[in-house]
Amino acid sequence: MVRAQVAARGVHDHRVLNALLKVPRHLFVSEALQHRAYEDLTLPIGCNQTISQPYIVGFMSEAAKLQPTDKVLEIGTGCGYQAAVLSYLCQKVYTIEILEPLAKQAQKVIQKLGYSTLHMRIGDGYEGWPEAAPFDAIIATAAPEQVPQTLLNQLKIGGRLIMPVGHFPDQHLLRITKTEAVIEEEYLLPVRFVPMTGKVQEDNTKSYHKNK
Repeated sequence: MVRAQVAARGVHDHRVLNALLKVPRHLFVSEALQHRAYEDLTLPIGCNQTISQPYIVGFMSEAAKLQPTDKVLEIGTGCGYQAAVLSYLCQKVYTIEILEPLAKQAQKVIQKLGYSTLHMRIGDGYEGWPEAAPFDAIIATAAPEQVPQTLLNQLKIGGRLIMPVGHFPDQHLLRITKTEAVIEEEYLLPVRFVPMTGKVQEDNTKSYHKNK
């Protein structure tokens, strides 16, 4: 999977590829779907949610430019697979899931596999995790209509936000880098993610000065 479906499509960071090799993807899906776990596919995980295809997990992890000392926030735990990959790439991972059944199932798998640097909570991703902020990187695995200002506020200067944005199916993956002066926005590729759910406040919408 890693060689033929991720590296062959352009993900070359050896740390990311090694992390994908270490995480048993089949344990994050139902037993009935485990025979398809190492195909480059999204798969249903319940609650109308999906596990991202391995290539996208690798691409987003590489795009975040993670360092071993980084502290990372993930919005949308889902089954926990992306968070498990991130745990091999940085010092601490904080992950939020709004759907309680998914969060509880992910927690069982994460505890079983012993990912001790991974912290999880049930909550609204739009609010982030303010008491653990600021973060070196934030990765979102669900798409809001606009970039939440609350998440930008929780990035360090120099921090990166990797996020799909837009209405399904017309979404695009962005890398947003926070600097002292501006927010730099880069278009990465077209994507299709489940919508980001939660209580959207007016001050969560995009209101930053950006450079493309």
